[in-house]
Amino acid sequence: MTDTAPSPFGPLLEEARELQSAAVQVRRDLHLRPEIGLQLPRTQERILAALDGLALQVRTGEQVSSVVAVLDGGRPGPTMVLRGDMDALPMPEDTGLGYASEVDNAMHACGHDTHVAMLAGAAKLLSDRRDELAGRVLFMFQPGEEGYHGARSMLEEGMLDGVGEVTRAFALHITTAAPTGTVNLRGGTMMASSDTMRIRVIGRGGHASAPHNALDPIPIACEIVQALQIMITRQVDVFDPAVVTVARITAGTTSNVIPEHADILGTIRAVSERTRSLVHDAIKRVAEGIAAAHSAEARVEVELGYPVTVNDMGYAGTVLDTATQLLGEHRVNAMRSPIMGAEDFSYVLQRVPGALAFLGACPPGLDPRTAAPNHSNRVVFDEAAMSTGIATYAAMALQHLAG
Repeated sequence: MTDTAPSPFGPLLEEARELQSAAVQVRRDLHLRPEIGLQLPRTQERILAALDGLALQVRTGEQVSSVVAVLDGGRPGPTMVLRGDMDALPMPEDTGLGYASEVDNAMHACGHDTHVAMLAGAAKLLSDRRDELAGRVLFMFQPGEEGYHGARSMLEEGMLDGVGEVTRAFALHITTAAPTGTVNLRGGTMMASSDTMRIRVIGRGGHASAPHNALDPIPIACEIVQALQIMITRQVDVFDPAVVTVARITAGTTSNVIPEHADILGTIRAVSERTRSLVHDAIKRVAEGIAAAHSAEARVEVELGYPVTVNDMGYAGTVLDTATQLLGEHRVNAMRSPIMGAEDFSYVLQRVPGALAFLGACPPGLDPRTAAPNHSNRVVFDEAAMSTGIATYAAMALQHLAG
């Protein structure tokens, strides 16, 4: 692929390529030994090693194994946050890569190892250009993105305290669903909220040969599952969508016993807080109503997960313009619609106007529509895209802190 890099960001791509091999080594070290959740001591140690020797003020988290590194520019100005998440997923790896995970049931299947490596590369690149910055860059290395609310924990620990006025935040997320080396985003809603739904249907147990003497919760649970899908299609605006997916139904112990209860577990996704609230209320109403119609009881619990990820409209346009200057129009795409995945960078964007963008890394020769996706046990990311990520992180800081 031939890069086009108009001024003023042209040199960044070449400088980022010079950091590529070091970034790949960091990435592969982390990929070999992935860690899950909020406590990632090996990952934290590797990040600190990658940042060693740079002109950064570095501090680590108290309750979580985060790393915050602040780079002061050559002139006064505001602060910008650049985020890279660092945790893996609890799943096996079946890629056959030479640097595949050596940890049972742990894999960097969402590419957070690349995020860390690219952000560390950007820290090096920007350290070499600190005199061009009017303000400071806060590099946010975040654990616990995969369902552990790590960004919220870092904010609660005071990540944004003592660094002046924080005026912008930016993050990249790698994906095989886009051509390698492309930057993809939209203004407004970028990703959905993510909540967990638990429903327990309570009946009355008995002998399987005499259901009339019991109150079987299983067919009631099945009816609830079907009714939830009808509720989504009939009550939710298709232009402000939601998804309810039942991922597990659990009931019973053997073939000749009607159990007392059946459990439904699923996820709720929405692209606005209005629809999110509407769906929460509707699930409770549908489940309880259907159970009551059968003289049973339904207990509904909705566990709040990540909020909707909303890109600042104006800043999303700035990202598109800056990435176009850096990479050329053919490698920058304005997305038409959000995706229903969720991100805890949403917590940061609730506090600071900014944007999250997707970095394409589909391996050459594969179709982004059919390549193994993020969270697959077989996903492989094109490491060549990492230099684009390093340069994009740096370009966003240089653009905002130009003075």
